[in-house]
Amino acid sequence: MVRVLAVDDEKPALEELLYLLRADPRVRSAEGATDATEALRRIGRALEAGPDGEDAIDVVFLDIHMAGLTGLDIARLIAGFARPPLIVFVTAHEGFALQAFDLKAVDYVLKPVRRERLAEAVRRVRELAEPALAPTAAPEQIPVELGGVTRFVAVDDIAYVEAQGDYARLHTDNGSHLVRIPLSTLEERWAARGFVRIHRSHLVALRRIDELRLDAGTTTVRVGSAELAVSRRHARQLRDLLMRQARG
Repeated sequence: MVRVLAVDDEKPALEELLYLLRADPRVRSAEGATDATEALRRIGRALEAGPDGEDAIDVVFLDIHMAGLTGLDIARLIAGFARPPLIVFVTAHEGFALQAFDLKAVDYVLKPVRRERLAEAVRRVRELAEPALAPTAAPEQIPVELGGVTRFVAVDDIAYVEAQGDYARLHTDNGSHLVRIPLSTLEERWAARGFVRIHRSHLVALRRIDELRLDAGTTTVRVGSAELAVSRRHARQLRDLLMRQARG
């Protein structure tokens, strides 16, 4: 079972998160911290205790905007440890998903936290923290309706997603599928799987980008045979991610 430390400087939000975590049967323990100093002290004790010690922590659920050190700052410090705990960001802000992905966060959960969304984050954590105990993970799939028949498309087969009102069109090598899920929901759900927002209308699997092109102040990417516009808001972060991916 998973051992959790939740960090949030807003006490009501922290108490609500702890309540939801403790209600999950896969969570062995869930403790809270209200600032970075307390959180780092608690993580230090966990590392000294080792993975089998009473103070061990498997995952830290981190708010991003906090007084003093932010959740991103804490995650960077944790990353320098020899055996760091896993990280899940819990935040009211969508704009830090790219940085969370760069810090190898397991998941990125938006506030207000929904029970079923938190349960999905715990599932991902458990598969990484307890691979021997977790069931063999099949590739994540998304159901699509086609002519009255429900089919399942593997998320790993999706190259990019296009917003169409309250719907989203999933583009794969073998065609496209329309699902009744807003693009913002898929952005949150798949951030840890390497999907990045490049435009208000497009979400792209970073690994599927074949080419980044700059032409007269306009940025585009080529994903297979598709050429997609990149908004100015996302262009610099996208270039940085692609460069880090190439170096890695």
